[in-house]
This record gives sequence, structure tokens and C-alpha cells, in this order.
Amino acid sequence: MFRTEVQVSPSTLSLGLQQPVLTVGSCFAEVIGAKLQQYKVDVLVNPFGTIFNPISVSLLLQAAAGRSYTFEEHLVQQNGIWYAYDLHSSLSSASKEALLQNVQKRLSQTNQYLQNASLLIITLGTAIAYRLQESGKLVANCHKLPAANFTRELLTVEEMKAAFEQMLAQLKQVNPGINVLLTVSPVRHIKETIELNSVSKASLRVLCHQLQQEHEQVLYFPAYEIMMDDLRDYRFYKEDMLHPTTVAEAYIWQKFVDAYYAPEFRQFMGQWEKIQRAVAHKPFHPQSEGHQQFLRNTLNQLETLHQQYHIDTSLEAEILQKQLLP
Repeated sequence: MFRTEVQVSPSTLSLGLQQPVLTVGSCFAEVIGAKLQQYKVDVLVNPFGTIFNPISVSLLLQAAAGRSYTFEEHLVQQNGIWYAYDLHSSLSSASKEALLQNVQKRLSQTNQYLQNASLLIITLGTAIAYRLQESGKLVANCHKLPAANFTRELLTVEEMKAAFEQMLAQLKQVNPGINVLLTVSPVRHIKETIELNSVSKASLRVLCHQLQQEHEQVLYFPAYEIMMDDLRDYRFYKEDMLHPTTVAEAYIWQKFVDAYYAPEFRQFMGQWEKIQRAVAHKPFHPQSEGHQQFLRNTLNQLETLHQQYHIDTSLEAEILQKQLLP
């Protein structure tokens, strides 16, 4: 045995294909969310864009759950574009009105998922945050504004925990049955130095541990530990030496599925992967009878899965049907 494999703690969760999921937080939340989308899970992925610090995550989820918060008071215009300090730059807009409409749309969408979701996945990126010098407002994103506009700080476990306690209480009112899965992003934030990144990740890990110990509905998935201990080799990192490769992401994803999804879902995954390979197939002779029969067989299999699992297969069917000869 030449590696230390991380064992995920047993869970009572046994999720299925039709149970809604919401992912919020760092870019790793998008990785897991994209995988869930790939396998036709009903999932809303990072509706507020990439959010790294726990205080901002908590604020957004509380606002989506119904807590009064005036986003209009925390907007900024830069080079003719409007940004919200509480959201990622990807949600920016050319007009203030369009930005606020988009914010309300995403809050409403997130509220619907919070009411119905079986699982909320929160991926925490860093405990290092920035405040506006002028107002003291903690921001989710600096939107490339001058560094002199902000002060940097390391959030304490106590203040992060207080924010999450408020959030969890509010989520319980909206959806008493929701499970909250916490994870620490395996991506290191070395812009703040490797030393400070270690302190930041340690603070996040302590936060997750305390919340998991004190709340029955809170779980912890060790994505960070899997990357740091199980996959401690630079061949599992992309060229920037910070982000996991697709191989590493697939390994962590499989650990996630094995821990929280029912055997029936894993069976469906195998069936769906065959369909995906068939849809992606590039034939040398697309007009041959052999390929045309292959298309018809795949469409029949697709319809069977549609009927059996009640999933939307229209996109895959359209791709295949376009290749059929009249």
C-alpha cells in the first residue's frame, strides 16, 4: 500500500436521480454541480457565481431564504458596467436595473430550490475576505477595483460560525428536511501566500467540524483531504499546480457518489455513460446502414431511459435524429 486512501464517513443519505440539489460556493461547487448536471440530476449550480468566503455564502443563502437585504445599496459602477459586491463579476450588467432584475431572478430561483432540495452543497474556498475601506462592508468580490479601496482580513472561526448558525436556522424554517453538505475546496489560494492559505484552510476545516458535530443535518465531505492526502502527487494537478486535473475530479466525484447516492443511481450512471459515448461517436461513414441502425438503436435506448427515469433526453435525441437519413 503506497498511498493513504481517505475513507468518507458513512452517511444515511441515499439520494436518487429526482431529488433536487443546490450547490453554492467556490469553483469546486461548480465542478460537482456540473457532474450532477451531466448525469441528469435536478441541480441548480452556483446561482450567484463563484463565492469564496463563508460570510458571503451565508448572506446570499439567507437572502434567498427570505431574509430582508437590500442589494441595491451595495452596487458599484466601473467602466460603464454595474457590479454587485455580494455576487461574482460574471453577473455584472450594463445597467443597474438589469443587474437588480438578475439578482431578484436568481434569488427567486434559489428560493425554489431551497424549499425543495434534499441536499445543499456548500464549498468553502477561503477564510480570507475583503472589506470596503469606506463603509466596512464585507464583499464577496472586489471586481478588480483598486486594491486601496479594500482592507484584507482573516475571518475568525467564531464569526464564520455565527453567520452559519443564523443561516442554518433560517434554512430549517424554509425546508426542515434539507441536508447541508460542507466541503473545503481542494484548490489552494496562494495569492495570499502558501502560509496564509494553510491558516485559512485550517479555519474552514475547524468551522466545518464544529458545525458537523453540533447539527444533525450537517455533513462533511473530505474533498480537501482526498486531494491533499490521497492524491498527493503533482500529476493530479493542472499546469497551474493548484487546480485538480479531470482525473482527480473524477476520482473525488466517484467518492462523493458512493457516499451519498443510492445504488440505483450508480446503475443509471453506467447506462447513461453508454448513451453519452454513443451521442459523442463520430463515424467514418455516417450514411452507412450500420451507423443508421446504430442511431436507431441508441434512440430506442434513450426513450427507454426517458420512460424509466423521467429525465429530459430531448437534447441527446435531437443530436441523434439530425444524423438519421430521410
